[in-house]
Amino acid sequence: MPRTTSRVPRAPLAALAAAAVAGALATATAPAAAAPAPEARTAAQAPVAAPAAETGTTGATSGFWACTVPSGYTYTASRASYTCSGGASYQTTEFYVEPPAEGLWACRTVSGYTHTAVMSSHTCSGGRSYTTSQYLLYKPVTGMWACSVPSGFTYTATQQSHTCSGGASYTTTQFLLRAL
Repeated sequence: MPRTTSRVPRAPLAALAAAAVAGALATATAPAAAAPAPEARTAAQAPVAAPAAETGTTGATSGFWACTVPSGYTYTASRASYTCSGGASYQTTEFYVEPPAEGLWACRTVSGYTHTAVMSSHTCSGGRSYTTSQYLLYKPVTGMWACSVPSGFTYTATQQSHTCSGGASYTTTQFLLRAL
């Protein structure tokens, strides 16, 4: 019995491959969708960062997973991962690094920013069972109520509030900022 084979011309295959690559590039360079509300984020859902023009930083303008948090950046989530353990059989913490931005819920504060609220969340605890604090970042200005007094500022009044206590039953002090 004669053997039959079918041959597909190379030109159509090359055209299909080129179209697939072009589609993938278009998808990869398309604008990112809006991030979910900070309370709804999980470590698996990487948040979307603000453009560099809003953050005042140079370099990376969108978030990325990293083994350390570079100076001048903050992180908005963490997870246990083998990626940063150098091939060892144990997990270490990996951070979702972002440039600081107004209105960003971050796992730590950054120089040049203050925080106006605190919430307790699992997002920053690296997948562990306990909660840690997240801080709502803003550039400090005179007349702002903040949870801390940043460098270059003093305060002219205080008030007791639950806003800075991270959902705890007790109140903490807020400060009315004034630039020096």
